[in-house]
Amino acid sequence: MWREIWNTYWKRLVGVAAGLLAGIVYLAFGFWDMLFVALLVFIGYWIGKQKEHSDGPVFPWQRIWYELLERFRPFR
Repeated sequence: MWREIWNTYWKRLVGVAAGLLAGIVYLAFGFWDMLFVALLVFIGYWIGKQKEHSDGPVFPWQRIWYELLERFRPFR
């Protein structure tokens, strides 16, 4: 059962684990609030889910950079 869950959702699980680890490190070096930890776990889950559904990068930096250059290009 666990192997099937791992094979199906491994990217989400890795994302949640990374967010949880970041939250634990944050709490160990400065206590804030558990909502921040939940936010980190959610962000890790979201990135894992995005990677699970697409083969490309989570953030298409080249396309974003091109659109910013086109929008704010001086001397049009």
